[in-house]
Amino acid sequence: MSLSQADILRALELVKLPASGQSLAASGRVADILIDGGKVIFAIGIDATEANAMEPVRKAAESAVGGLPGVTQVLVGLTADKAPPSAGMQARQQAHRPGPGGAPPKPAGVPGVKQIIAVASGKGGVGKSTTAANLAVALSTLGLRVGVLDSDIYGPSMPKIFGITGKPQIVSGRTLAPLEAYGLKVMSIGFLVDEETPMIWRGPMVISAITQMLREVAWGELDVLVVDMPPGTGDAQLTMAQQVPLAGAVIVSTPQDLALLDARRGVAMFRKVAVPILGLVENMSYFVCPECGHRSDIFAHGGARHEAERLGVPFLGEIPLAMPIRETSDGGRPIVASDPQSAHAKAYVALARQVQAALGGAVRAAPRIVIE
Repeated sequence: MSLSQADILRALELVKLPASGQSLAASGRVADILIDGGKVIFAIGIDATEANAMEPVRKAAESAVGGLPGVTQVLVGLTADKAPPSAGMQARQQAHRPGPGGAPPKPAGVPGVKQIIAVASGKGGVGKSTTAANLAVALSTLGLRVGVLDSDIYGPSMPKIFGITGKPQIVSGRTLAPLEAYGLKVMSIGFLVDEETPMIWRGPMVISAITQMLREVAWGELDVLVVDMPPGTGDAQLTMAQQVPLAGAVIVSTPQDLALLDARRGVAMFRKVAVPILGLVENMSYFVCPECGHRSDIFAHGGARHEAERLGVPFLGEIPLAMPIRETSDGGRPIVASDPQSAHAKAYVALARQVQAALGGAVRAAPRIVIE
């Protein structure tokens, strides 16, 4: 018997609001119910002032729906659409609120994870996810223990790029075990919902989902967690940058002026929340015809290098527009893993070396045991 929204609402009749005693189902607060097989996702609308008081209600709702026959997983978010300010506005205010000694307060870290870096872009379509995936594999080839968090809720790419089709298992309580590919630990909303299911979520629910995937996953011991950020510089991105203890950000851009304008906004956003800029990457930098060897600068060339110099941030290198990169990404075989001796793979490894150096001594390769 398949689940319906009516089944969900009947289960939520048992959950009572603390102030009025009214059932959650009758309160009109439940919205955006999504059912995908045995997975159920929905939002509970609140006023921002109710966040702490409604957290037990969220947990009770999760428990009530989780007890329904056929339900294998439940994700419930609290969404605040009324004053006080939105999550993004709170992040902007928090970014400028000094902590001890006048420095902005640092968010709590993730147990076992030494460094978290963001791979971001000011706009979509510049190859950010492909860059993040190959950077992660390249960091692993340098001897680091690496994980990947796909935080692009609306357009998750990592299941496709890494060729992962499994579902995360629950380790204990709400904690999920990440999936693995090419020696990496990977988590994505794409593992939890069907790839054709549209994610029609408001900003606060997106933040809730990202936070759960970050903090309720058994990452184990990692040297680096690479976060594939959502494209753009809106509330979700700003709040993510403020709430996650990022060691630095890699900005991906193509060479043309329109993309660089958006990359500039990305740099400005991270600077506002005191996240170091590890550098700019020029993706799709040039195209070399595989038949005749002629080079074409399809999107112009050198723009990201010049922009990095103008902004006073490191330039991390050029990645070409190349069919093998596209083919291996579409085929679930990142080129650094599938063809490590290729010039394209070596470009990503060079990028990884620069990122490792920029992170400093906090991230070191695991020692190698040599038997003579």
